Amino acid sequence: MELSERKKQILKRVVEDYIALAEPVGSKAIAQEMGGSVSSATIRNELSELSELGYLEQPHTSAGRIPSPKGYRLYVNELMERRALSPQEEETINETLHSKLAGLDNVLSRAGQMAASIVNYPTYAVTAGRRELSVKRFELLGVDERSFIVVVMTDDMSVKSQLQHSPLPFDASRLGDLKNLLNTHFASHTREEMSVHLMSVSDQLSPELFLVLSKAVEYAREVLEEAMHRDVVTAGTNQILKMPEYRDIDKAHELMTFMVDNKENLPIPEDDAPLKILIGPENVNEALHDTSVVVASYDIGDGMRGLVGVVGPTRMDYATVTARLSYFADSLTRMFGKNELPPQSEDDKSKQ
Repeated sequence: MELSERKKQILKRVVEDYIALAEPVGSKAIAQEMGGSVSSATIRNELSELSELGYLEQPHTSAGRIPSPKGYRLYVNELMERRALSPQEEETINETLHSKLAGLDNVLSRAGQMAASIVNYPTYAVTAGRRELSVKRFELLGVDERSFIVVVMTDDMSVKSQLQHSPLPFDASRLGDLKNLLNTHFASHTREEMSVHLMSVSDQLSPELFLVLSKAVEYAREVLEEAMHRDVVTAGTNQILKMPEYRDIDKAHELMTFMVDNKENLPIPEDDAPLKILIGPENVNEALHDTSVVVASYDIGDGMRGLVGVVGPTRMDYATVTARLSYFADSLTRMFGKNELPPQSEDDKSKQ
């Protein structure tokens, strides 16, 4: 059912008043905001219909209404006015980036902390979506008859090595042949393809040499899997205690514990959308059903992207959070793309 314009405007006012005050919104307050153009009785009827349609909820202890997840979703999709940051907000974000970063190498671990100071909500930062790597080259170095070093260079030019021990003694002079076999049959292949190739060459080697080959391949697969690992760092979880929704210490503790002990289960969108908003039950994890999560993506380069997420009550100030988080993510993309920070203000330059 398509809502009338009046219903949409009333819903918009309920959402924005509730975001601002954290108190149920009644017909009298809305009538005053609308300048008396609509009577309180008419507004009460509209509020009742919006409740029946699932856009509003009525707490048992109050005659006022609060938005439901469905109401917030309509607000975010259609009714919310997109905010442009003020010059002061842009300057604050730029100064935060300059003051917190000595270089690009620590952006991933500091992004969540910086975002928390900008949006005043708990945040998390993720490195995600590294492209599927493969091994560019193998090297095998003999140590003794039961030990060898496997060296793996991936196609992003990183090099890893590890000492391996074999349960069976082997002829170290054959390591050159095994190296050639690895570079011929296993280089430039994915982890899954390596497993298939390993089985296909098993009948070409003696048991002790096949063990050496297997250990080298398994280490290479571990290196490639580690390159795909997602690191999740949370920040600002104590902000939860400042929110009226979490005056109940047990409820606050539950969310804070989830963000610390189960942070790997925080939403990590698989698509490349620059911004995603998940409201209430849209979050798959039950621990987040009473929260909203806003996730912004930024480009790191080399097939990788970073994610910064904001966690808060469904009463979150969506317009402000999305504006600030989008600007922050765009700034990080510029930094990685051009290896530069956003422009500094004259005041900031003078402090250096």
